[in-house]
Amino acid sequence: MTSALGNLTRQQQTLLARWLPGASVEAEHSWGLVATTVLEVTCAGARFIVKAGGDDDHGIRRELDAHANWLRPWTDRGRAPALVHGDVDAKLLVTRYLPGQLVLGSEHADDPRLYRQAGELLALLHAQFVVTDDDHERRENEKALAWLRRPHRIAAHTVRRLRAEITSWPTPSASLVPTHGDWQPRNWLVHEGVLSVIDFGRAALRPAYTDFGRLAARDFLRDPRLEAAFLDGYGTDPREPDAWHRNRVREAIGTAAWAYRVGDEAFEAQGHRMIAGALRDVDVP
Repeated sequence: MTSALGNLTRQQQTLLARWLPGASVEAEHSWGLVATTVLEVTCAGARFIVKAGGDDDHGIRRELDAHANWLRPWTDRGRAPALVHGDVDAKLLVTRYLPGQLVLGSEHADDPRLYRQAGELLALLHAQFVVTDDDHERRENEKALAWLRRPHRIAAHTVRRLRAEITSWPTPSASLVPTHGDWQPRNWLVHEGVLSVIDFGRAALRPAYTDFGRLAARDFLRDPRLEAAFLDGYGTDPREPDAWHRNRVREAIGTAAWAYRVGDEAFEAQGHRMIAGALRDVDVP
């Protein structure tokens, strides 16, 4: 497995050798769709996770910013990995290893008790502070329209309808909080019944309801008990109908177009279902 270190740049390898001399690679956890290498390593009897970004990576900077500013409500409780080393320019970070099994695809994926914990943890992150942004909605609309201008497989008549709807929307001010950005079982670990959180490459200031998007598109549809448990843990439901609809449409477009770009056909299909669902809700009187 030491050959996996060959995926790192020379700068990343030099830094890692300085930070964790003699580190041995035990497993590779890279996703494979983006140029980010994720390695589980041991050094001097301790276990760590190494994340190394590629040339076009923006996630390492977001992760380091999140560790510096937002993650203490989780790391102080041992519910997220603690940062050990990081270098923004090298796009490299090292965190302490957290034991656990990914919830996605496991026997825990439909356990309401874990979704209640997920709601509780998310509430801790969101509750840290709130800022008002008068330009957030306009920027997000522009991002969605930009996705529609890039290569994708969204039907032409659907693209016309999406563009017409987005350009008709109001752009009210938005309340932003620290968000994870990819809140779903793929980024949850469970160990002895306790849930913890990984992967902060999409962390940013956004409206709180945006962290409900991935769950609502799949897990909540699969089993309403999961949504009820999650909301019980979170304590409230921030999904104001009009803002939530706009978010659903934008996230659906981004999912379908991004997944097409990286060749993830299953995720792309989910994006198309999300688009159809969001538009269908508009058609219901």
